[in-house]
Parts: sequence; structure tokens; C-alpha cells
Amino acid sequence: MKELSRAVHQGFLSAQKKKTKQVRLTQLAILVIFFALWEAAGRLKWIDVLLFSYPSKVFTLLWDKLLDGSLLPHVGATVFETIVGFALGTLFGTALAVVIWWSPFLSRVLDPYIVVLNSMPKVALGPLFIVGLGPGLLSIIATTLSITVIITTLVVYGSFKEVDANYVKVVEIFGGNKRKVLQKVILPASFPTIISTLKANVGLAWVGVIVGEFLVSQIGLGYLIIYGFQVFNFTLVMSTLIVIAIVAALMYQAVAYLEDRITKQR
Repeated sequence: MKELSRAVHQGFLSAQKKKTKQVRLTQLAILVIFFALWEAAGRLKWIDVLLFSYPSKVFTLLWDKLLDGSLLPHVGATVFETIVGFALGTLFGTALAVVIWWSPFLSRVLDPYIVVLNSMPKVALGPLFIVGLGPGLLSIIATTLSITVIITTLVVYGSFKEVDANYVKVVEIFGGNKRKVLQKVILPASFPTIISTLKANVGLAWVGVIVGEFLVSQIGLGYLIIYGFQVFNFTLVMSTLIVIAIVAALMYQAVAYLEDRITKQR
């Protein structure tokens, strides 16, 4: 019986590996076809190469900037700002959700303000951050937090409210106070949502940082995009967008790996 069970398990794992391999190959094929079509469209003048460039030109520019060392400082600055905004946004958003859950009165008071802040275009707050915090790193981080904190708060607090009330009653019956309810029921039950919020915050943090760099930065990938537009070097713009896509994808995969490790440990 054990041998049969082991064989079935091995067969299942083999099928999963095969399916994963097929998915990866399909993803790679789509990427290769996309770049091939883009290259052909640029070479054959199907598109305006001044605006859209084409892959060989884009990657040549990236290679040159890597060799002369002018690209990595911009990547490093943006990644640092993104990690700081991502971490602080998740931390502050979760902490605010806990505070709102702790006080139903405060929840009712803050509810309309949170809704308004969530619906407000965050770019409109940029000039206020520049005036209040100065044209530098703090303004970029503040712009990022204005995007990540509210979303994190709404999602995590929504998860808190969906926790089964019977679990809360059990803790309270055994004499648990509100801190025990939070520690033993609310946070453990909402853990998957909090981890999923990390993934969402990766993209939101990138949006906030790039927008902040558009407004105030003298270094970073957002600055390179603005500079490329100013000098009509759209190959530089496309190159920077590709770098952002690669680095953001790597950061997302790192968070997904962290989620997988934490979930397995739990």
C-alpha cells in the first residue's frame, strides 16, 4: 500500500513539474515573440522608431550604460527608495488597521476620511510633499506612503472584520482580553491577507517611487525617464522602462519566495 501511495505521489509531482515546465516555456516563447515582432516592426518601419525604438537599439544602450557605470547608481537609488517605501507602507498600514480594529469608535470616525484619501489622486499630493519636506528623498518616500499605507489599511482591516466571530468568543470565554484576541485570533487568521498585501505593495511602491522621482529626483529610474523625454531620447525611455520591469519582477519574486517560506514554516 505504501509503495502504491509513493508511486501515486511521485506521479503527481512529475506531472506538476511537467506542467510548470510547459508554463515557463510558453512564457519564454511569448517574450521572445514579442521582442522579435518589436524588432521587425522597428527595422521595417512599421512603427515610428523615434518614439518606440527597437530591442537591439535598446539593449545596446543598456549595455553601454552598464559598461560606463552610469546605470547602476540610478537603479540603486530607485530600489532603495522602493524597499523603504514598501516596508514602511506595509508596517504603517498594518499598524493603522490594528488601531482602527481596536477602537470601533475610531473606526467610525476615520472611515469617511480613509475612503476620501483612497479615492484622491496621489500625484496631486506631490507638490505638498515637496513644499513641506523639501525636494529630496523624504518627498519620494512620502509619495510612496500616500499610496501604500491607505491600501494596506483597507485590505488588512477588511480581513480583520471577516474573521469568524465564534473564534473571538471562544477566547473571550476563557478570559482573554482584546490584546489576546488580536494575538491569538485576528492576526493569525489574517496572516494570509497580510502576506498577499506584500505582493500588492511591491507594485504600489514602485508606482509611488517613480511618481516621486518624476517630481523631485535628480537620480533614479524615474529621473532617467523624464530626462529622456526632455532630450527626445526615447530609446533611453524604453530602456529605463525595461529595467524597471526587470527589477520590479525580481522584487516581486523575492516577496513571493518569502511568502512561500513563511507559509511553510507556519
